[in-house]
Amino acid sequence: MPNLKKVQNCADILRTILPQGFSPKIGFVLGTGLGNLAHSLDNLDDSHIVPYKDLPGMPVSTVQSHQGAFVAGTLRGVPVLLQQGRSHLYEGVSPAEVCMGVRVMAVLGIQALVITNAAGALNPLFSTGNLMAITDQINMTGQSPLTGPNDDSWGPRFPDMSRVYDRELLDIACEHALRQGVALEKGVYVCVPGPQLETGAETRAYRMLGGDAIGMSTALEAIAAHHMGVRVLGLSCLTNKNLPDCMAEADIEDIIATAQTAGERLAKLLVAAVPDLAGAV
Repeated sequence: MPNLKKVQNCADILRTILPQGFSPKIGFVLGTGLGNLAHSLDNLDDSHIVPYKDLPGMPVSTVQSHQGAFVAGTLRGVPVLLQQGRSHLYEGVSPAEVCMGVRVMAVLGIQALVITNAAGALNPLFSTGNLMAITDQINMTGQSPLTGPNDDSWGPRFPDMSRVYDRELLDIACEHALRQGVALEKGVYVCVPGPQLETGAETRAYRMLGGDAIGMSTALEAIAAHHMGVRVLGLSCLTNKNLPDCMAEADIEDIIATAQTAGERLAKLLVAAVPDLAGAV
């Protein structure tokens, strides 16, 4: 578990920077190539950007495609807090540091968290460039953000994990995707520590375990948010396809480019869905 004082300190600093009385209802974690949702805020001139480096104890992402800042504003009239970029285990940070941004947003009062990521498709029926709503997860990192003493003010020592991803929020996302004619798959997300991509044998094994997509984030954040009573919606941009018997070499630049293209459809979907998501929580 992270140091409660560090999380509280970051939240307190944000409160002094953000407009008085600002209370975000929905938080967003924006993954690889997906940081441009901030451009869809109702009034960019009224938004507030707080770089992670200005918050003591907040890890700063070393990944070039992650901007590394909180952005506060309104989206379709709903007060939101965006986490532009995240830290990953492969950067050498702890599970507690990976989840620090999520916990800061929870302390600030978010009632729902939308976690996005770029992921490789394990399901051979899924296409590169499509979106996937996460129905469940398999944490293959071997780590948990709940390791260590539990703080009962945040959540129970042994939280139930049978429904990490909120079904009502999932249904809302699917409904808006249908209205927009956006292909939105549904499937199980496998989280690995990375940074290396998967071998053919690993791809086959993860598929046999029931995985439909695979990435290096999200699972720990979802655990931390669920532990604190925040409802979670997970959405993946499928940036490449893992076929174990004919593995193509994966190029990170191509993955980022695909994530940015798919991210435009994801942003449009989220902008339309935000009022209904807020209404559900």
